[in-house]
Amino acid sequence: MNYQKQQIKEGINLHQIQTNKFKTNLLSVFLTMPLKKEQVTKEALIAQILRRGSNLMKTSEEISITLEEMYGASFNCGIEKIGENHIIKFYLETINDEFLPKKEEILEKGLNTLFEIVFNPLVEENKFKEEYVKQEIENLKQIIEGKKDDKARYSLERTIEEMYKNKPYALYKYGYIEDLEKITSKDLYDCYQNIIKNCKIDIFISGNVDILKTKEIIEQNKLIKNLIERKYEKQKEQLLETKKEPKEIKEEMDITQGKMVIGLTIETKNQDEKYIALVYNTILGGGANSKLFQNVREKASLAYTAGSNYLRQMNNILIRCGIETKNYEKALNIIKKQLDDMKDGEFTQEDLQNAKQNIISTIKFIPDEQDTGITYCFGQELSGNYVPFEEYENKVKAVTKEQIIELGNKINVHTIYFLTSKK
Repeated sequence: MNYQKQQIKEGINLHQIQTNKFKTNLLSVFLTMPLKKEQVTKEALIAQILRRGSNLMKTSEEISITLEEMYGASFNCGIEKIGENHIIKFYLETINDEFLPKKEEILEKGLNTLFEIVFNPLVEENKFKEEYVKQEIENLKQIIEGKKDDKARYSLERTIEEMYKNKPYALYKYGYIEDLEKITSKDLYDCYQNIIKNCKIDIFISGNVDILKTKEIIEQNKLIKNLIERKYEKQKEQLLETKKEPKEIKEEMDITQGKMVIGLTIETKNQDEKYIALVYNTILGGGANSKLFQNVREKASLAYTAGSNYLRQMNNILIRCGIETKNYEKALNIIKKQLDDMKDGEFTQEDLQNAKQNIISTIKFIPDEQDTGITYCFGQELSGNYVPFEEYENKVKAVTKEQIIELGNKINVHTIYFLTSKK
């Protein structure tokens, strides 16, 4: 996998992942904005609107016909929250030109179609089409209201909301009903224009393509030519303050299985310590051999599920457990014991090596899927420092037990959230 980054204009970058592993080319455009309460709902709605039609393809049916004419190309888009960034993501997958019976320049057609959807939306009287906006407001409303349907996901979102109260990262990526109901077609189009004028734009291409020719195709596209240069400031990392006593929240709902989420903070701004945190998290709760899985689920039989995730962008660890509500105190005490054990070095060299191997195996699989490769490179782009796979592996391999113990003593419980049954 050969990765290259080139600037199209200031604030607009082209990322090319040259690979001959696939018969397809995956084309992506990411529009990145800072998370803001007043914008988050509109931006989520814009992601829904743009897929409905463009100036040249006025309906989703016309978009589908265009894709079908490109040998069944596929298109998708959505919204994502990465750190304190809000991102509208667009993907278009086409067959690689070399697998066609005759030369048809499918790559160029695919890029032009993608740019048409993103940068040339359907507008009527200087606003988005009223019919589409009304329909997508209802669709987005259902997504927001459905937040509680997945109790594990809801508990995770609520924990982040409580940990980052009054901070951008607390915001829900799909926005809020009270803001959705105020949006007009004109408001939405004004927001879109502001995004296109100011957001960070990243164009990704993964496949077996001519890097120089692809850059030329993009630079010659009239919609890209019309984009102005912009400055996008990287969002500053905001560490949460350590609390003397953790914030504890219990919420009741009509459920049969309780959901516990514990938010941990890490007192460090050292970028290399993030590799130590990654290994730490894998030992703590990153798989079936982890301390949480073995001690909370297997030995004590207190949890249906038990594990943890490391949020690299925010430098937090979130522990997750699905438990019977009566086992709350027992499970919490065993989890705290695992954290204390990590501080005291109560894990083996075998635990350390297994954790490293799990991480390295995951890294080695990244080039095997085009979207995963793009996700990795985009994450590195947002961090402001691209780390090649080999260097990433070497940093993981270099982590020592002493470093994990030292880091463990910088980790504190910030928030304990428990979704429990109604009494």
